[in-house]
Amino acid sequence: MLSNGPLKHYSMQNTRSNAHAPKAIAVLLLFALLGMASCKHEPPVGPEIPPGGPGDPDTGVPCDPNVVYFQQDILPLLISNCSTPGCHSGNNPAEGIDLTSFQSLMAANVVQPSDLNGDLFEAITDTDPDKQMPPPPNAPLSQAQIDMIAQWIMQGAQNNSCSSGSCDTLNVTYSGTIVPLIQQRCQGCHSGAAPQGGLNLTSWSVLNALANDGRLAGSINHAPAAIPMPPSGPKLPDCNIRQFMIWIDSGAPNN
Repeated sequence: MLSNGPLKHYSMQNTRSNAHAPKAIAVLLLFALLGMASCKHEPPVGPEIPPGGPGDPDTGVPCDPNVVYFQQDILPLLISNCSTPGCHSGNNPAEGIDLTSFQSLMAANVVQPSDLNGDLFEAITDTDPDKQMPPPPNAPLSQAQIDMIAQWIMQGAQNNSCSSGSCDTLNVTYSGTIVPLIQQRCQGCHSGAAPQGGLNLTSWSVLNALANDGRLAGSINHAPAAIPMPPSGPKLPDCNIRQFMIWIDSGAPNN
């Protein structure tokens, strides 16, 4: 490829005696211009990163209140209610269906985008105790949770993610911050007639005791000697962990 720098200077002292010099310079100029036109460097394009998924960077997509996001809304619901130990997680998930990630969910072929006839939606709306998910004695999903899954499916069952753009660590309270987190991410396991580990986290007194003896902090941080919470899937988002820790460090009040 020709250089785009200055052309080599040719002496023009004997131009009258050298009839070929102007023609040679014109040819060189023409090739230089052609070279400049052909040397267009496109900006480098990196590998495409799919939206969402544990370990993926923040997408930067602002959250739309009219959109249900898999990573923020659906996955925590599935992990809390369906991926408990002995169910749809681990090396030997029930019926071979692993619900701890978007990839494993779609590989199980239990969700049909924009179609509510898939096995997942049928299971969460079935009233037959032998087919219902979560199975008794676990508490069934609320109607609001069922509606949210239906909306996600009808929006195309995408592996989408969003960023709220803020993390409120200044106004952390039990009722306004911790209870919604427990409802979304823990209550599927730790509620009802037979809560996991005998711990019903819908009770402030139970959660307060876990906070004060260190077990709650160890679990949400996946400390080596602690029982991880959630038991399957990734840790809670950093923002939620910080909110829990602020509440714990303040004495886990019922505020």
